[in-house]
Amino acid sequence: MTGKMNYDKYPTIKVADDASACLSGWTAIAGELSNRLAQRERAVVVVEYYPGADSKELRAGFERLAAGATFSAELALKSAEELAELLTPCLGDDPVFGKMAAWELGALFDREKTAQLRSQIANAQGRVLVYGTGAAYVAEQWDLLIYCDVTRWEIQQRQRAHQVGNIGANNASASAAELYKRAYFVDWRAADTEKHRLHRAMDFYIDTNRPQRPAMISGDNYRAALSTAVRRPFRVVPFFDPGPWGGEWMREHFGLAKEAPNFAWCFDCVPEENSLRFSFGDNIVETPALSLVHEHAEELLGGEILKQFGAEFPIRFDLLDTMGGGNLSLQVHPLRAYVAEHFNMPYTQDESYYLMDAGTDAVVYLGLRPGADAAQMSDDLQTAQAGGAPFPAKKYVNVWPVKKHDHVSIPAGTIHCSGKNSMVLEISATPYIFTFKLWDWARLGMNGLPRPIHLRHGLANIQWARDRDWVKKNLINPVRVLGQGEGWYEEATGLHELEFIETRRHWFTKAVMHDTHGTLNVLNLVEGNEVVIDSPEHAFEPFLVHYAETFIVPANVGRYLITPAQPSDEPLATIKAFVRSVG
Repeated sequence: MTGKMNYDKYPTIKVADDASACLSGWTAIAGELSNRLAQRERAVVVVEYYPGADSKELRAGFERLAAGATFSAELALKSAEELAELLTPCLGDDPVFGKMAAWELGALFDREKTAQLRSQIANAQGRVLVYGTGAAYVAEQWDLLIYCDVTRWEIQQRQRAHQVGNIGANNASASAAELYKRAYFVDWRAADTEKHRLHRAMDFYIDTNRPQRPAMISGDNYRAALSTAVRRPFRVVPFFDPGPWGGEWMREHFGLAKEAPNFAWCFDCVPEENSLRFSFGDNIVETPALSLVHEHAEELLGGEILKQFGAEFPIRFDLLDTMGGGNLSLQVHPLRAYVAEHFNMPYTQDESYYLMDAGTDAVVYLGLRPGADAAQMSDDLQTAQAGGAPFPAKKYVNVWPVKKHDHVSIPAGTIHCSGKNSMVLEISATPYIFTFKLWDWARLGMNGLPRPIHLRHGLANIQWARDRDWVKKNLINPVRVLGQGEGWYEEATGLHELEFIETRRHWFTKAVMHDTHGTLNVLNLVEGNEVVIDSPEHAFEPFLVHYAETFIVPANVGRYLITPAQPSDEPLATIKAFVRSVG
């Protein structure tokens, strides 16, 4: 594959042809809401914000409703000092990691302040507006519920620009890393729980991702959009980010912005972070993909995954570009027992590197060299971290040449790093935030500061027995043919039996029948220009997928057919991931 391709950066799911089902702009939105309220002498309007929504814009937009009384839910929050004390056991003092917990918004509110605000709301006359994060919690009852949402990627851009802070903290000036950590471990957990509680009750849903360009649909249409997505294959909206090791492959092939310093990551299937785009005629509504996971967990994931993981999407596909860039950090992921004990996370990031492309000098650092001395390696890492001699990575870590379509397994506890001049499709379990960096090649992050290193955690998780012989036998291209037919054959490839994800690669020149067998499938077209995904039962419209695009097939889809979009004598290939059965 050379040159710019047809990679779709804005995949969209059509819900309806009627553009009038989606209202754009504050004038149209306020007009519709005012019509709904016109015949009511008294009405409580609750406007719930996802944390990270632009409160100034929303307040100005809803002033058009000319409410007789307005109440900010934030007035009932605990003080910033009380919140800091409450959250310290969860957040600790590490710049990256905290403990996972099932937060609810109510825990962040002061009981006495909440009671007082509820009393004021109950006694207010005429049109009453209650707004902000936690508005539905504070109001308890309402005549109209409006949910104002924003995607996590957009929130991160606002955090980096210091436009938004955390719930009740008044801290928009804090570092982006601090804002993200608090949001990741507390704000988003609590808000997602509240959004799930309100899902069936919301009368209107507003997409607030684009400044001054809100898009509103009815709650019924929002729920219908999610129902549409879960009945067919679909893609989430990818996003791209630079990094200190980032390369140029994605910029060249995907037509990305020339102004960015590089592109290190493409989050191509991480539903906790990615979004979905729904079309109503020419109008678009964008919503966090996580809402689909929470509201249609069994249809999307399948009963066995739901039983094992709950309403969490356990498979992650993302792209790592070091073409013309540098090495990733030398790192290790925590063992399952360790991540559970220290971070209250029930599973860990087992992963793999699938080589979409590779330069002639491409390598993967993986496993320990024979006879690597743990104490000496620890001393050398400590010295490098303190600003002394650079860590001699090749003295301790195996360096493996890799080429296009190689697949390298990386179970938790294995020291690893992708080298420069590679284009990697990372297939892994989802909790990506728990990465213990050991050495970052004496470079600075994109913010001009050293990236956090976690030697204590990392050294506690390295599996020292995973030496060159063990890695070669178990982790480098463990491919076996499983079956074949006219114009196709199937291979098992990549992931070690220690990992709960199974990967299958199909090479084909003709149509190949797949079946979800009642469990989530995630695939990427790793060779070939285009394929069409069809339903043998005509249960969904044909779905076009381009090279390097990741797509999701919900568990309840069942059988689906993958066919080359054009006749081809050269084999195409997909890589498919699913959770192994524990039965």
